Amino acid sequence: MKHKVSSGKKIVCLNRKASFDYFFKEIFEAGICLKGSEVKSLREGRGNITDSYAVDKGGEIFLINSHIPLYKQSSYNNHNPKNDRKLLLNKKEINKLIGRINRDGLTIVPTKIYFLKGKAKVEIAVAKGKKLYDKRETIKKRDWNREKAKIFAKKNK
Repeated sequence: MKHKVSSGKKIVCLNRKASFDYFFKEIFEAGICLKGSEVKSLREGRGNITDSYAVDKGGEIFLINSHIPLYKQSSYNNHNPKNDRKLLLNKKEINKLIGRINRDGLTIVPTKIYFLKGKAKVEIAVAKGKKLYDKRETIKKRDWNREKAKIFAKKNK
């Protein structure tokens, strides 16, 4: 009997809206500095990064506007759900990100939060915002692919 080998990656939350609103230039994996109640809340699969972004504060990168709900079993030492959370990156990566933000006018958007080998990680993307006509083009492509799939499904029957 063969056992399934898992990659050890448990995805907690995705930011699907980000791929619709931004063009991704580069993707990084960063650790995230969390309190105990935040980790337990994330392990339950709760969290939201839809409207969040990352900024530079004093040479460090912080995740702003991410929502991790309160952990019910934690009492007086519970966390603030809308806290700014520090992202753990190498100095070289931080300098590269800060340069891309300041020089190129790009933004840093989180795409997903997941657990890898028991540690909470955030996948962040250096991104450029899409214009309205780019979004329309994305919708057209999605609709055409859906129609194409329907046509092929009818043909194959």
